[in-house]
Amino acid sequence: MHIIKKALCIAGAGLMMSSCAQTSELPGNGRPGDLWPKAGITYEIFIQSFYDTDNDGIGDIKGVTEKLDHVVELGVDAIWFMPLMPSPSYHKYDVTDYKAIHPDYGTMEDFKQLIEKAHKNNIKIVIDMIINHTSDEHPWFMEAKKGRENPYRDYYVWAHKDTIADHINKKKTTLDSDNIRQWHDPGEGEDYYYGFFTGGMPDLNFDNSAVREEIYEIGRYWLEEIGVDGFRLDAAKHIYPDDRPDDNHAFWKAFRAEMEKVKPDVYLVGEVYDMKEVVAPYLPGLPALFNFDFHYTLLDAYKETDGHKLVERQIEILSYYNNITDDFIDATFSSNHDQPRLLSSLNGDRMKAKQALAILMTMPGAPYLYYGEEIGMLGEKPDEHIREPFLWDVETKDTGRTTWIAPKHSTDKTVTPLAQQKDHAESFFSHYKQVIQLRQSSKVLTLGDLQAAAVDTPKAIMAYVRSYQGEKAHVFHNISDQEVEIEQPEGVTDVLYQLESAILSHKKIKLKPYSSIILK
Repeated sequence: MHIIKKALCIAGAGLMMSSCAQTSELPGNGRPGDLWPKAGITYEIFIQSFYDTDNDGIGDIKGVTEKLDHVVELGVDAIWFMPLMPSPSYHKYDVTDYKAIHPDYGTMEDFKQLIEKAHKNNIKIVIDMIINHTSDEHPWFMEAKKGRENPYRDYYVWAHKDTIADHINKKKTTLDSDNIRQWHDPGEGEDYYYGFFTGGMPDLNFDNSAVREEIYEIGRYWLEEIGVDGFRLDAAKHIYPDDRPDDNHAFWKAFRAEMEKVKPDVYLVGEVYDMKEVVAPYLPGLPALFNFDFHYTLLDAYKETDGHKLVERQIEILSYYNNITDDFIDATFSSNHDQPRLLSSLNGDRMKAKQALAILMTMPGAPYLYYGEEIGMLGEKPDEHIREPFLWDVETKDTGRTTWIAPKHSTDKTVTPLAQQKDHAESFFSHYKQVIQLRQSSKVLTLGDLQAAAVDTPKAIMAYVRSYQGEKAHVFHNISDQEVEIEQPEGVTDVLYQLESAILSHKKIKLKPYSSIILK
């Protein structure tokens, strides 16, 4: 009988068994940057809630720079910043100036210094680009409202109220918007303007070539003059109305071509919140797309104790995308700024949350992590409370904790601050570091294909095989609250990783509740 003790087995990091040393290591230093962008890990930051250096209660760019070591220690490849441009709202998804930094966050010089330090640490920088709409306080819209003859009128979409009478108060909600009304009265006459999300976010008119060129120029500015590595493109399927998907696809191809003229390796990840059949045609223009199916199927798997569901779904999606192009990046995630935090979605079950990370990091793709997940932060709708302040230390010592909002979910009573987690092997933070290191040091887990399990498993077991250049890793997760026994795959004896206790005996693997094991 071979008893596997509760410990993490990672190649090159505190090896527990000689077999671990045989794991293929990545080229170079095996650290972030080597995998970018195909299989790299990105850390999403809401600056407002991250770290405050000027005591105004709001996080700032200097705060990110000061805490960059935390991101480096975590072991990720890149940072995605939620909007950082001037805006009248706290979330800043309604821009008033596309070539500036919100004054609450600092200056453009602060941001350039952050990029320089990040690049020295092999960390890429991706910023949110919101081009479907502007703020209704943007100078373009302020001009457009003045009348039909204004040169900026055609920067937006307008219609006389009589021609859209049937549409003014009729709209079905969509996956990415609960807004019921799309046409809005500016109070300046009989013309209404189109705003898919809200009246405060008027849609730009991309049938206007001047608008398209404005957007291209904004992209060039951030790539050339500021030095970012790419963009997260908000509301990517709403450049044109939903009944014009072909025009949406064509625009993103053109946008990609224009950005690649400036930066051939520019990274573009799109938010297309829909079924795979709707998402896939965007791939030629947006080589990386968020996999919302992964997020929801993972949560459903736990709700239904169905370990087969996610594997089957991912194989289906990846196969579908590969039929369109083999040059795509599957941006997987377990939570983000729009969805309830992972631990809250799993009803506060810490074992499930730790295992969910192990699933995310052992599946193919380029995973995204949301700030605060690494310390077990909590959060539920409304959105403000999914974006609560990061807890760096206990409140009496946490001089940089932001105070722009009073947290309802992530407080010292519900979340152990980072400083208290660092020296504890069982903490969320230690677990995140370990599992990220596991992924970053293994070619098969980062670059390998996904296949169905080599052995039959009961419904409670999520089982799959990762394959790369002749190497295979057999992955098993027991997502139930009962111990489960499965057959050991033929010819597989070495342990690459395990979460919680596992017993390998007489060609059987015994998995305790919410335990995981990887064999090779």
